[in-house]
Amino acid sequence: MGLVDHKASGRPARLNDVHRAAVAAMIESGPTPAIHGVVRWRLIDLCQWLWDEHQVIVAKQTLGRELRAMNYRKLSARPRHHTQAEGAIELFKTLLLRSLLIWPQSGCSHKPRRWIGRGSEGFDRSPPA
Repeated sequence: MGLVDHKASGRPARLNDVHRAAVAAMIESGPTPAIHGVVRWRLIDLCQWLWDEHQVIVAKQTLGRELRAMNYRKLSARPRHHTQAEGAIELFKTLLLRSLLIWPQSGCSHKPRRWIGRGSEGFDRSPPA
């Protein structure tokens, strides 16, 4: 009967089960830099590979949706500045902690603060004077 009985079928999927299995095998095996020219798969690289191997045109968004449906997730490494020294973060943390421990310095008119959690013993609820 059409739309009264069931949902309309819509446009057929661009990738069939054979294509999905081939993409999954390619992702699991990883790229070979000498052959594929990349060191990790991006969606655009997989789209190009699908065209080269199976002559199927798929948009990046469509392939991303298909891969998420196949329980693949995009993983990315934490970005790091190219000129960052190896021990810079640890050095910053130690210097910051050291400067907080010796604060206030001589000539500072502020009273030193006590950092205590609200639920801990000794928390003063009175407003600062």
